[in-house]
Amino acid sequence: MNRFTVTPAVKEKLRQEAMARSIFLGMLICILLPLAAIVGNLVWQAAPSLHWQFLTTAPTHGMREGGIWPALIGTFYLVILSLAVAMPIGVLAAVYLTEYAKDNWFNRAVNMAVLNLAGVPSIVHALFGLGAFVYAAQLGFSVLSASLTLAIMTMPVIIASTRQALLSVPHSFREACWNLGASRWQTIRAIVLPNAISGILTGIILQVSRAAGETAPIMFTGAVFYKAIRPDTLFPYALDEQCMALSMHLYTLSTQTPGVDPSVPNATAVVLLALVFLVNSAAIGLRTFLRSRRKW
Repeated sequence: MNRFTVTPAVKEKLRQEAMARSIFLGMLICILLPLAAIVGNLVWQAAPSLHWQFLTTAPTHGMREGGIWPALIGTFYLVILSLAVAMPIGVLAAVYLTEYAKDNWFNRAVNMAVLNLAGVPSIVHALFGLGAFVYAAQLGFSVLSASLTLAIMTMPVIIASTRQALLSVPHSFREACWNLGASRWQTIRAIVLPNAISGILTGIILQVSRAAGETAPIMFTGAVFYKAIRPDTLFPYALDEQCMALSMHLYTLSTQTPGVDPSVPNATAVVLLALVFLVNSAAIGLRTFLRSRRKW
């Protein structure tokens, strides 16, 4: 005989839960269907230009033909250099604000400023990079100026996401280490950071996709309409030179290049979307893998 009977109140809650699940599933489908239609139409229109030569050759005939190799390699330049600057500074700043800083008005103001900077439009960062790096620091319009501008833009989000990852580690872990005689830094290095690494890396990788898709910060500081490079080298740009980028190249093809085949800008957009999708997928996979290894 079953000792546990489902009461009318429990039945009502289960019915409401099933209804809410159905509503949210319908909302998800309503969002995904238009997105799938847009992406499918984009890929269909880009199909004539989507081939290997498109990825490995330079634009020709006034940007109307050819490929996107200079823009593709320039995007990797900008993203890697900006990440090399923003990642260590952002993570160390988050560690200090979370683990060392005292709870006073100054540190609360710093935390509020970080959160506010994370929501500043990219055009504001572009103007800041133009004034700070191009003119004040006299770096000129260059790869370095554009990368530093992207680093300033992504750093507040890296700090915020890293802080949330550090705060998710139970405080009892820290207390157990301190009771065993470990110093604060030993606790952070051996316990806190390994347990928060999934959230930290997820935030960093997602900022890579954001940096790859931004146009305004690099347009004002280092991206160029066209630049001829040697196709047989992986390092065609110097730090003090301007470079091409996928987002800037797409903007140029769509607004300033008359007579271009419509499949060319569509193919450029598909490549950019594919890069963002791969980066986001890597972030999700990495987060799932690291969370599966956690012991709590």
